[in-house]
Amino acid sequence: MLSMRKLKSRAFLLLIGLSIGAIAQDGAQAQVAIPGYPSQVTEYDPREVGRLPVYCKYTQSFRSSVPGGNDQAQIAYWYSTLGEPFHDLHHYCWGLMKLNRALFLARNDQARTFYFGSASSEFDYVLERSPETFVLRPEMLTKKGQALIRLGRGPMAVPILEKAVELKPDYWPAYIQLSDYYRASGQVALAKDALQKALAQSPDVAVLKQRLAEL
Repeated sequence: MLSMRKLKSRAFLLLIGLSIGAIAQDGAQAQVAIPGYPSQVTEYDPREVGRLPVYCKYTQSFRSSVPGGNDQAQIAYWYSTLGEPFHDLHHYCWGLMKLNRALFLARNDQARTFYFGSASSEFDYVLERSPETFVLRPEMLTKKGQALIRLGRGPMAVPILEKAVELKPDYWPAYIQLSDYYRASGQVALAKDALQKALAQSPDVAVLKQRLAEL
């Protein structure tokens, strides 16, 4: 049977361990903090919510926190428009918020890496729960590919982006991500090829013409 002294010693060591863990966690949070913004996207800063697609505020979690989100007519409309995957779409909206933090708000590489990784996980959550016929799937795959490229995982992103254009051949943002990745990695011929394929499907998109001219 343990003595009282040993029990007190163990309790003290446990307390110290918890304190060190809390300090480490606070330090990690400080490294990924976005100055002037809440620590969590789920605090729904209006500036961040305002950058999202209109349907986001009617999704689960958002609707109880974002003004006007609990409009039952709008919720029913988006369920009828997007189908059953709308039930999980708040994760996609969180992913978009995290992607925006990584792209536009993060002040250091650690924060960018954290938010790109977390965004990728949110996209996966919805992709794993939606059919290939889901209308937003090409867009979600493209965002997933974008996050992976920014994490330095371009080879993993390529088949994901190719899947996006397979599902929707005229979805030109996916070709842009492919072309930018190939260009950055020195594969200029493949970068041009991606843009040419995009223009074959969407010949009037000015940004595609501009990117191709730059190459």
